[in-house]
Amino acid sequence: MIRLLAFIIVVLALGWGFAWLADRPGLIAITWQEYLIETSLMVAATGVAALIAAVMILWWLVQLIWTSPHSVRRFFRARKRDRGYQALSTGLIAAGAGNAILARKMSLRAQGLLRADQEPLLHLLDAQAALIEGRHDDARRRFERMAEDPETRELGLRGLYVEARRAGADGAARQYAERAAEHAPYLPWAAEATLETRCREGRWDEAIRLLEQQRIANVIDRKQADRWKAVLLTAKAGERLEADPRGARDDALAALKLAKDLVPAAIIAAKAYLREDNIRRAASVLEGVWKVSPHPEIARTYVRARSGDSAVDRLKRAEKLEAARPNNVESLVAVAEAALDARELKRAREKAEAASRMSPRESIYLLLADIEEADTGDQGRIRHWMAQALRAPRDPAWVADGLVSEHWLPMSPVSGRIDAFEWKVPFGQLEGPVEEGDLAGKAIAELPPVTSEREPEPEPEQKQSDTMLDVTPAAPAEPETAPAPANTATDNKRDKNRVIPLAAGAEQKAPPARKEEAEPDPFFGRPPDDPGVKDPSASSHPANRLRLF
Repeated sequence: MIRLLAFIIVVLALGWGFAWLADRPGLIAITWQEYLIETSLMVAATGVAALIAAVMILWWLVQLIWTSPHSVRRFFRARKRDRGYQALSTGLIAAGAGNAILARKMSLRAQGLLRADQEPLLHLLDAQAALIEGRHDDARRRFERMAEDPETRELGLRGLYVEARRAGADGAARQYAERAAEHAPYLPWAAEATLETRCREGRWDEAIRLLEQQRIANVIDRKQADRWKAVLLTAKAGERLEADPRGARDDALAALKLAKDLVPAAIIAAKAYLREDNIRRAASVLEGVWKVSPHPEIARTYVRARSGDSAVDRLKRAEKLEAARPNNVESLVAVAEAALDARELKRAREKAEAASRMSPRESIYLLLADIEEADTGDQGRIRHWMAQALRAPRDPAWVADGLVSEHWLPMSPVSGRIDAFEWKVPFGQLEGPVEEGDLAGKAIAELPPVTSEREPEPEPEQKQSDTMLDVTPAAPAEPETAPAPANTATDNKRDKNRVIPLAAGAEQKAPPARKEEAEPDPFFGRPPDDPGVKDPSASSHPANRLRLF
């Protein structure tokens, strides 16, 4: 564009100059020796312009003839280079497509047309062709040669890293990645591999420093960098909790500033405060994260923050959590567990049933079984809840890459990804049949009635009511070979002075007659037709009952 404007300006200037001379005619006389030359001004100007043009054309012709050998050589060199680059391009495409024959052919042709010291891609094509043909040693030598050249160092280290990972040499792969990260921290693969290595070895400070370099180099965005830094700070705080609680607290609080919903950081910070007997700050940290992300571990740490609290005090703390996040399944479960410990069974049952309606799962039904055992002791109702627990979905856990862990980890042991563990229901496990509808409501509706009541524990100096009736025990029965039923009124040996309460309006029924001709059941050790006999081998703990099914 500039040349075009300059050419136009020159033409206009020449035209204006000739027009100016034409408007001002005149004569020019030149005397040279015995000659007198006279001509007009316009003719003289035209002659000068023609002379200048002739000189320029003559100079161009001389220059063209003089530089023609070099021009010819440059033409053929450019043609050869173009053919070489064409062969190189075709070879790289063939190598990417897996065509070993064409890649090797194009590699040899490109090497004949181009110089390896001027075009480093020839080493790459040769290495790729060797990899396709299965000559890994030759490819490794090519990559090592590329790693020594500053221009191709990153490409060579990348090839060596991939080859080391393929051969299973994890140590060598980590060394190549660290070398690449030192020279170029902006490389994603090198930084990721180096981060994984430093995290596996527990070098958290070096990992955090490398992460900062990546963020400055804009390799990863700020949000992801802050999240990963919070995870690394939490892992560092977890290791320092026992030896340096104050340093662990500072790291955990710094992690919470970067990720407000990071539950492990909140738990570590609260435990560090509790080691300093600062219960108020610990509760404040847990409450802040609980409002964002309710978690059962936060509830357990918060409720049992003070070891000297009574069960009633723990119930009050659980109710405070429920007030912070009402209508939440974790809040309901926390209150139900605390109410069970405080022996407020009615409240525990209400909260547990409400939680089961919101999110039916295994632990809630097991909690209902514990409540049933503490409240009625009826084995039929307890086994009903245990059967519901068997069919219910599993509880949430820390899951990463299909691996279920009891504790949170900063990275996945399978893939090495940072912040891979998520609190969710693990899939791929054996579960009960999938049912639709209100499962909790159906389970509560199918709950069998109470068939037997637990003997009330005698209280000291308790006055006997007028509605109590003395019961005289029956005569002792003859010994039998089969085990006697444990739940019938005729076989319960009670003291003569023992009294049992009768509900208002209830009728006293005669105990059923013994079926002496029935054979004992081989599993429960009782006659199969006697529904009132409890299983003497079943433990009172819900987990032991679960094994019977």
